[in-house]
Amino acid sequence: MSVVGIIFSNIHDKNISELTRMRTMASVPFGCRYRLIDFTLSNMVNSGITHVGVITHYNYQSLMDHIGTGKDWDLARRQGGIQILPPYITAFANTQNSLYTTRLEALKSINAFISGCTEEYVVLSDCDLICNIDLDAMIKHHIETGADATFAIKSSYIAASDRNSISIIEYNENCRVTDITEHTGYVGGFKDINLNIWVMRRKYLEDIIQDAIAHNYTDFTKDVIVRNLSGADFRVYKYDCYFASVSSLADYYFCSMDLLNADTRRALFGVNNRSIFTKVRNSAPSIYSSDAQVKNSLIADGCVIEGTVENSILFRGVKVGTGTHIKNSILMQDTLTGDNIYLNCVITDKNVVIRDGRVLSGHETRPFYIEKNSYI
Repeated sequence: MSVVGIIFSNIHDKNISELTRMRTMASVPFGCRYRLIDFTLSNMVNSGITHVGVITHYNYQSLMDHIGTGKDWDLARRQGGIQILPPYITAFANTQNSLYTTRLEALKSINAFISGCTEEYVVLSDCDLICNIDLDAMIKHHIETGADATFAIKSSYIAASDRNSISIIEYNENCRVTDITEHTGYVGGFKDINLNIWVMRRKYLEDIIQDAIAHNYTDFTKDVIVRNLSGADFRVYKYDCYFASVSSLADYYFCSMDLLNADTRRALFGVNNRSIFTKVRNSAPSIYSSDAQVKNSLIADGCVIEGTVENSILFRGVKVGTGTHIKNSILMQDTLTGDNIYLNCVITDKNVVIRDGRVLSGHETRPFYIEKNSYI
């Protein structure tokens, strides 16, 4: 069974524009030392996928720095391995109109890559997914059912007030998809939501792309899936373990804070034979002064803690000054806080400096965000 993986790195950038102004959604930092793409990449590698293409759009310098040769995911290979796939634009093209905005347009832009692959099956995945899914089981389920395409779904509670774009999947007793609708934001409850992970034959995907080019289709769900519900055989694969997606800054804050729950960490990082890999930096251990106090927090390597850290997540190289109290906050790499500072529900991007005596506070539904390289 030969499988190639394709990851969409920019599709959801507008959902969390604060964090993606200078990076792709795929390279958004998460959980002390990871990037969002680490979960999707690790899920593929753990399922035996050794050839992965990452479709990029713009702002992908940090993504390239993070992935490098792919050796941290065992993807530095002579055959297969990992490839960054930027948009193909000719010298005479209108750049503004040539960059993709949807999944189907992204697939059109890498048509040559897909045609050049030799694998029989393909796994498509978004990069805003925080889960540890067994893709090998999903691929086997797809082959056993003989479906044209298989969607990963999960039963999840959706609040009536939720305004995020969520696809609701309806299916029959044979797990065949019968309808796909968008969450309207008026009726809440438990729904089977599309996780935006698909499995299909590579040749079938090629046919989809050629048909989309011929008819100028742009939307993968509406123009391809919904149009073919009656004629094609689309099935679902039910995933029932931990799952979260980042669709807003508040979602990012909630998903990050959820890591302070031991059950969540076990569901993501404690699954046998399914580790989550990331780029290894080999930083020095963190240093805690005699006056430091740390409670229910995650602290990466290379930090210096001289104050109080409570219910917070600190990335590599963070410094907490004397008399400083960090509470319910996320401090990204190389954030420096001075003395006698109070932070509550704050997210600092990389390389932020906060001077002595500052008091900054947000709320869990609207965290206070400080952009990269800021000086407060």
